[in-house]
Amino acid sequence: MVYSVSATAIEPLVVCFVDMAFFQASLKTNSSLSYKLMVLFAEELDESERKMRDLAHMPVKGRLAQALLTLQKQFGTDEDGFIKLEVSRHDLASFAASTYETVFRTINDLSDGDMITVSGKKIMIKYPDKLLQLTANG
Repeated sequence: MVYSVSATAIEPLVVCFVDMAFFQASLKTNSSLSYKLMVLFAEELDESERKMRDLAHMPVKGRLAQALLTLQKQFGTDEDGFIKLEVSRHDLASFAASTYETVFRTINDLSDGDMITVSGKKIMIKYPDKLLQLTANG
């Protein structure tokens, strides 16, 4: 079987398998579940369309700023203010739909501009409002 999506775990997790026949039967008998899934998929479609629009119109610096803000929102910060996720430049490049080299230069620009602090694979957002401005006007 070929899958159209994949995922990489960034922290320990438990994965469960649900048989397709059981899932389909559950959808037929549970209208609340069907409705909630339709709402979820509609929200995911809206988010996907927004991301595609951003890819088409937002410069790399804005996409990287958005990626960093999203990571901070999802994972929070440690006691020193760093995002609670050590992320490689390659992963950031993938997340921001860019190349490693461009992300490396852009991170240096953001660091030189005193918007972020970098320590190895850890990143601290010093001025979230300034990064947010980059997502609006590149």
